[in-house]
Amino acid sequence: MDLRLTGKVAVVTGASKGIGLAVARTLLDEGARVAAASRTTGPGLDALAGPGLLHVPVDLMDPAAPGQVVERAVQHFGGLDILVNNAGGPPPGATLPRFGFMTPTDDDWRDMFEFNLFSAVRAIRAAIPHLLARGGGSIINVSSVNARHPAPMNVDYNAAKAGMNNLTKGLSEEYGPQGIRVNSVSPGPVRTDWWTKDGGAADIIGAQAGAGRAAVIDKVAPEMMALTTGRLADPQEIADAVALLASPRSASTTGADIVVDSGFLKEL
Repeated sequence: MDLRLTGKVAVVTGASKGIGLAVARTLLDEGARVAAASRTTGPGLDALAGPGLLHVPVDLMDPAAPGQVVERAVQHFGGLDILVNNAGGPPPGATLPRFGFMTPTDDDWRDMFEFNLFSAVRAIRAAIPHLLARGGGSIINVSSVNARHPAPMNVDYNAAKAGMNNLTKGLSEEYGPQGIRVNSVSPGPVRTDWWTKDGGAADIIGAQAGAGRAAVIDKVAPEMMALTTGRLADPQEIADAVALLASPRSASTTGADIVVDSGFLKEL
C-alpha cells in the first residue's frame, strides 16, 4: 500500500534507537525526508545516512531544543508535514522501573514531565505554524498503555503519559478543522534498549524475580503482564502504526489512541 508520503518532511524525536529509529527508517522507506533528533547518533541511524536524512543533535531536556529541531528541519527541507514526538521513557540519568509512590523525588517528577510531556508540548508549539503554512499535517505522540493503566510502578511516568493523551485529544479538537490531525500511539512493552541494556528493566525485574535478563524478556515479563501474544512487541510494529497515522490515508483519523501492546490492556 502506498502511504503517499513521498516528499513529505517529518521530524522524529528520540530517533537514534528503538522505536524512534524504526519510525525514521520506515518514513524514509516511504519516501519522506526526516529530521532525526537525538542527543547522539548511533550505528542504526548512521546506516540511514543520505540526502533524505538530517540528524539534529539536541538534548530535549533543554527547553529551547524542540524548537531548534523544528527550525532546522524547515530550513533544511523547506517545510514541515509530520511531527512524531517519540522521545520518552527514563530521562537522561534515570533508570526505570521505579516501585512505589514514595520513591520518585520532586526532581524525578520534574525530569519525567520535562522529558515525556513538556518536550512534546514545545515541539508541537514550534511545529504548528509550519504545519498550517502547508495547509495541514499530522502530529503523532508516542504515549504508553501505562497512561490508561494506573499502577504503583513508575507513577511519575504513567502520569506524564496520561497528560500526553489528554493533550492529544485537546489538540485534535482545536486544530482538526485547520487540517492538522493529532493522534497518539500507545505501545505496551517493546523490545528496546529500555529492557535489554545492562541495568535496564529486565535486569531490575530479574533481580526481584531471581531470573536472568533473557528469561525476563522472553518469559517472566510477558507472564507478569499477561501479554496475550506471549511476547514483547518489536519496534517496527510501533513504527508501522505511526507511519499509517502520518499518511494521508488516515485522513479521517484524529484524536485517536492506537494501542500496540501485545494484548496488555484488557479494558474496553
